[in-house]
Amino acid sequence: MPSVETILALMRTNPRGVSFRDAVRVATHYFGPPRVRGSHHFFSMPWRGDPLVNLQESGKFAKAYQVRQLLSAIERLERERHA
Repeated sequence: MPSVETILALMRTNPRGVSFRDAVRVATHYFGPPRVRGSHHFFSMPWRGDPLVNLQESGKFAKAYQVRQLLSAIERLERERHA
């Protein structure tokens, strides 16, 4: 099983090719366990507003625009931790 860092690097190079399971694993690592409603996995952010993280399975893969939102949220989290 690849590490979170390896998955994150793959997400940055190809947001369309990320498995849903890997995206949830990365989001859980950074934001804790999701609330699940149907096929939607909602993650709590330590801020109000965007970027929000809501992952939805699309076949085997996560939706690319949601992977990009996850990447944006991780970048914001990293910035705020180092500020």
